[in-house]
Formats: sequence, structure tokens, C-alpha cells
Amino acid sequence: MKLLTVVGARPQFIKAAVLSRALPAFNASRPRDHQIQEVMVHTGQHYDDNMSAVFFQELNIPEPAHHLGVGSGPHGQQTARMLERLEPVMERERPDLVLVYGDTNSTLAGSLVASKLPIPVAHVEAGLRSYNRTMPEEINRVVTDHLSALLFCPTDRAVKNLSCEGIVAGVHRVGDVMYDSLLYNLARADRRAGVMAELGLQPGQYGLATIHRAESTDRPETVTGILSALGRLGLPIVVPLHPRTRAVLDAAGVGHVTGPVRLIAPVSYHEMLILERHARLILTDSGGVQKEAFLLGVPCVTLRNETEWVETVEAGWNRVAGTTPDAVEAAARLALEELCPEQGQPYGDDHAADAILGIVADYCRKERS
Repeated sequence: MKLLTVVGARPQFIKAAVLSRALPAFNASRPRDHQIQEVMVHTGQHYDDNMSAVFFQELNIPEPAHHLGVGSGPHGQQTARMLERLEPVMERERPDLVLVYGDTNSTLAGSLVASKLPIPVAHVEAGLRSYNRTMPEEINRVVTDHLSALLFCPTDRAVKNLSCEGIVAGVHRVGDVMYDSLLYNLARADRRAGVMAELGLQPGQYGLATIHRAESTDRPETVTGILSALGRLGLPIVVPLHPRTRAVLDAAGVGHVTGPVRLIAPVSYHEMLILERHARLILTDSGGVQKEAFLLGVPCVTLRNETEWVETVEAGWNRVAGTTPDAVEAAARLALEELCPEQGQPYGDDHAADAILGIVADYCRKERS
């Protein structure tokens, strides 16, 4: 049976690597006609080496069988290019199932093309909701869930969210592949520990920030306001700059910032894990980084007005601050001053990939029979 995996952005490479690594052992335990052949398609949504190529090397997964080279652009234009280039690939490959991850334009395009052909869709990280329809990511995940035959939920809350929308068939609570990835990669990340010395950082004595979402970057004053708030915390703050954020700052004539905030080039996944693990505080608008902060036991401030990872907030490890400078500064100061409670573990048991592969194989076999 053939599984076509669509990826396009940095977090999706990390998630897809979990399943790709688990696949050989899974196939070895199955009869030949129950094994899964994976064909990976990279849309090219993230296309520079630091955001894309280095991830495939570092995560030890094969280069994609198809690279569509879509690149950046407005949402409509980028998604349209993906639709146009994905369709002939799916028609040629004729997979039994198309697998998509998360909530990017690549997720949306993969699920739309597959559903039109029609090929069943499986969605990893199904059921997440911020309930903010102004977020492109929220639209992408809602549409994808309603098109999917298999919905792989990381948490009980995600299952409940789907049920509230009338989606109950094909829903599976499997745990979080990002938890699997974190456990696998932490030991391997130690070989990149030199990033701390390169940046002159001491464990527990700096903050780490990432800013990339549209609501944070569409207006230069929002980005610069966040950076100014970070500069008032009295703590060195390292900011690996997403290409979108760099472009916004360059267009606004902000080549650098003064004070304790350091803008650096994007780092590899393992380097990011090292920086996250040893940070005193993490500030981010990334869903994945919020969750990694929680799993690593580092207090987090979310630079958005809501989060889909509500478990991290309920556990007391994450504060949702929004993007106004005063709110960001206030939330960060509270996070630095207050102790976080003991952690629970809402994200599974490190076997999400095995659960997903088993369900995919059983589904495809039944569809064939």
C-alpha cells in the first residue's frame, strides 16, 4: 500500500521524520502485502537551507521523492501553486492515502487535491482549535479536518473539539508525534551543544524568542513593539529570525536592535532544542515551540491572543500575552518571577507513530478489500 506524505514547512519535517523512522521496523513486523511504501512530497513552502534542506539531513530522513519548489507568496497565490503542482503528482503516484500534518498552506493544499481526485486523507494533529478564524492556520486545520477520513488527535481535548463539530468517524487519540520527536532527538541534540558557546550563553541566564506568524509580522510596528518589550526584561534574549520576520524588519529599515536582544539566523532543529532546553524563558508565537517548552520544563509566554495548546496554559507553564509591548513585558516578568507547578503529561506515551502506522495499514487494507 502506498502512503503519500505532503510536507512543506519546518515543523512538518520534524513530525514526518517520526513516522519515516518508525516505518522500517513497522514493515519488518508485517506480511509483505500489509507493508507501507511512503512517498514524500515537499511543496517548497520553506525553501532556504536553514529552514528546509538542513532538516532532512539532521533528522536523518530521505530527501523527498518530489520537490515542488513553490516558495513564498501571498496565501492565495502560494496555495494555488501548490494545488496546481500537487495534482499531477498524486495522479501519477495514485496513493492509497494522503497524509498531511498540522495547519500550514501545504496541509490545506494536500487535503484539497486529494479529496478532489478522490483519495482518502489522514490528518496528523487533527482537532486542534484556537477558535480564531482570522488565523490562516485555523482555517487550514478546520477545512482539513472536515475533509479527512482519518483524524489523528494528540489530546483528549482535540477529540472533544471534533465531536463538537460533528466529526466522530475515523477519529483516533494517538498522542503527539512531537513528543516522540523530542524524546528521540534530545540525546542527539547534545552534539550541537556548541551553539551555546558560539552565542556566549550560559544555561538559565537567557531568554529565547521566535516570531513568525502573520498576526505578529504583518505590521512592522507589531514586531518592533515585541522586540522593544523583550529589550526591557533585563535578560539577554536570543531571536532566531524566520525569513518572513527578517524581510519585514529589512523593509522597515530595522537591520538590528540595540540592547540585550540578539537577532540571529535560523538555527537547526537540534540547535533549537539545545537553546530551548537551557533557556530561562521562552517567548513564541509558534505552536510547536510552546509545546516543546512545556515538555522541557521551561516557562513560556505565547505571543498571540489564544493558543490551540490549551493544556500548557491549564498546567500553568504557558501565559498567553498577545502582541502589545506592555502585555508581553508583563507576562514575561510574571513568568520569570513565579514558579511553575508540577507537570502532568497530556501528550501521550512516545508511541504515536506506531499507533498511526497501525491504523493507516488497517484502513488501507479494508479499503482495498
